[in-house]
Amino acid sequence: MKNSILKFFGAVLLVTSVYACSDFLNVEVNNQLSIEEFYATDEDADQAVLAAYDILQWHQNVWGSGWSSPYMVKTLPSDEGQAGGANAGDQPNYVALDRFTFDATNAPIEATWAVNYYGIYRCNLVINNVVGDTDLKKRVVAEAKGLRGYYYLELVTLFGDVPLILKELAPSEYNQSRTAKAQVYSQIEKDLSDAIAGLPVKSAYSASDKFRVSKGTAQALLGKALLFQEKYGDAAIVLDNLIQSMEYDLEPDFAKVFSDDGELGMESVFEVVYITTAGYDWGANGYPWGASAESNIHIQLMGAREGVFSGVDSLNNGWGFNYPSPKLWDAFVAAGDETRRKETLMSEAEYIAGGGTVSDPTTFDYQGYIRRKYGSYSTEGSDGVFQLNYGTNWRLIRYADVLLMAAEAHHKSGDDGSARTELNKVRLRAGLDDVTSSGNDLFNAIVTERQLELAFEGHRYLDLIRWGKAADEITNFQSGKHELFPVPQNELLTAPNMSQNSGY
Repeated sequence: MKNSILKFFGAVLLVTSVYACSDFLNVEVNNQLSIEEFYATDEDADQAVLAAYDILQWHQNVWGSGWSSPYMVKTLPSDEGQAGGANAGDQPNYVALDRFTFDATNAPIEATWAVNYYGIYRCNLVINNVVGDTDLKKRVVAEAKGLRGYYYLELVTLFGDVPLILKELAPSEYNQSRTAKAQVYSQIEKDLSDAIAGLPVKSAYSASDKFRVSKGTAQALLGKALLFQEKYGDAAIVLDNLIQSMEYDLEPDFAKVFSDDGELGMESVFEVVYITTAGYDWGANGYPWGASAESNIHIQLMGAREGVFSGVDSLNNGWGFNYPSPKLWDAFVAAGDETRRKETLMSEAEYIAGGGTVSDPTTFDYQGYIRRKYGSYSTEGSDGVFQLNYGTNWRLIRYADVLLMAAEAHHKSGDDGSARTELNKVRLRAGLDDVTSSGNDLFNAIVTERQLELAFEGHRYLDLIRWGKAADEITNFQSGKHELFPVPQNELLTAPNMSQNSGY
């Protein structure tokens, strides 16, 4: 299944590249299909939508921008950890995200903008060119609408007003203006509603297709979009429909959720898939990556730094980024949550007790804790140049997240009983007592539960912003500025009609 995305990517990229040049070159090219011809068959349509999925894997060196993971862009500004690395000059763009010294020239922020728009471009090609005259083509268009909803939801939550582009642009249309976020959200809702109507449930997909957007994926994304707009009653209805579908459940053992065995399992609503057999090597020039490198090398980047830490608990050494914060450790301890804590982070004392050594406890940004969630485990890699070939999937939406979103939506719409029901399902798996409170105490319990359950999954920063808690919880966060990232400077230069966010 993982190979299928990579297998078909080249064919669709070829077609889109030819299309992009069609205004400039009117030359017949042998052995290549025109855009009108390409989308004619079921296989063509499937290859085209696989290219739209492929963008989800782009987490490194997007168009020469270096380390540019959207995951890191959403995680490093939170209060969960520190940037890390060798020193402040090691990946300074990531350090800037952690310290809130970033500006409109920050390469990872620019790449996050670009990746999502490239995904939208490929979704538009499918939506606008695939004629739904077969069941498979109808499903493919629904998948593309689900993906476009995801990409636009990423953009609007990170940047606010963004250009709403629903077709392939001619060069004369490149100077785009920003669209009000209410209109962007309206399109997201439409795309995801269409996807819900046209997609199968997860169980209807074959084992090799479990990575695809399903009806449940679109429901979860729509519920999230409604929650972020404070349409709590509508969000509760959509999320309840997903829950009542019985298509998903919590893994009984939290330890399995982020293991290789847990990939695309009962708790998976939406994942980005990676393989361990890409064969990436350092190459003659000492670098393994180019614009097309799609291994999950950020797992290596986030491993405890080699030369300072020794491997333990099957954790390989890495390059020392994204160390956990003492604040996160204290939150687990205060909650009495050992089940999830031990699968999320470990203390230096535990590391040493397990046979590890720490040669320099003052190493840059390290504060005594080592991350285990999304850890650099030997079981997640492959032979050869090990650190370049981690197959760890990014879990974009888990069923636990769905339950906690539903709990919040019910509470905010006045149904604390249903809120407690969904919240306590997640707490039961963690071995914690039921929450019995109501009102603001219940809301604070939901806030804490999301912090513990979803740590290091890219949710905390945006959660704190939408709750109005970021300035109180995050060092250096400036209200009125950091609720949004800056529009990349290169976008402003390319499109003078574009405006910048406040404070940048």
